[in-house]
Amino acid sequence: MSSSPSVRRGTLVGSTAVLMWGALATLTVLSGDIPPFQLLAMAFTLATFIGLLPALWRGLATRSSRYEEQAAPVANPGYKLPLAVWALGIYGLFGYHFAYFMALRLAPPVAANLINYLWPLLIVLFAGLLPGERLGGRQVVGALAGFGGAALLVTGGGGLRLDAQYAPGYALALLCAFIWSSYSVLSRRVGAVPTRAVAGFCAATAALALVCHLLFETTVWPVGRQWAAVVALGLGPIGAAFYTWDYGVKRGNIQTLGALAYGAPLLSTLLLVAVGLAEPSWTLAAACALIVGGAALARG
Repeated sequence: MSSSPSVRRGTLVGSTAVLMWGALATLTVLSGDIPPFQLLAMAFTLATFIGLLPALWRGLATRSSRYEEQAAPVANPGYKLPLAVWALGIYGLFGYHFAYFMALRLAPPVAANLINYLWPLLIVLFAGLLPGERLGGRQVVGALAGFGGAALLVTGGGGLRLDAQYAPGYALALLCAFIWSSYSVLSRRVGAVPTRAVAGFCAATAALALVCHLLFETTVWPVGRQWAAVVALGLGPIGAAFYTWDYGVKRGNIQTLGALAYGAPLLSTLLLVAVGLAEPSWTLAAACALIVGGAALARG
């Protein structure tokens, strides 16, 4: 299926988020024993500044111009986000991470992670309900293949047993998948909202994560090189990735992005192997084939 250059560009920009999310596990490990909500508060604070930089740059450029009165005004300088858009952004960024960390507390991490990785498949399915989109067999089969690859990575090929005593954790993990997939698809419905609005969502998420940290955790400050990992998280997987993802789901092929998203756990595992934090295995090779093949099939 052919697409316009602008759609291809949007898909390409959105796919960089998947690349950055591939570094999430490695950077989290390298950041040390920082509690998760504290780490989120620190990283999303940095992410907020990423979104503010363009506005600060435009402001400096305007003030430095000797012809300030003739300079082109910043687009929508007084633009205010509707309350519903604020709710959507906080629901997606903070809601997902809160449910994810609570799921890891209440269920075995392997099972919680696998259920969480239903979100790319749900994006493909939900996107078929958008105006102008249709759900094809290629997209569904490709997303299912990607989920199969993610299942191999998460379980190590050893299968998975769900225990009823962890039902609340499983439910929260499923909620994670629903939150991120619905946030991504609904962001397409508010495509007129500029991507710079993500800075506001990041700021709100940082503040709420700080509250959760103060309520549930004990502060542990990074030391030495751990600071570099925290900064890298805030600039990449928990930073710029949310801006490029927003741009991609609004302007790119959202079903293709959903299928490509299964590249995140694959890239994460490959990077862990590359830095010596994990061992290569046959399951990694099989997962690679399933995820890459599924993404290619979903692209049609």
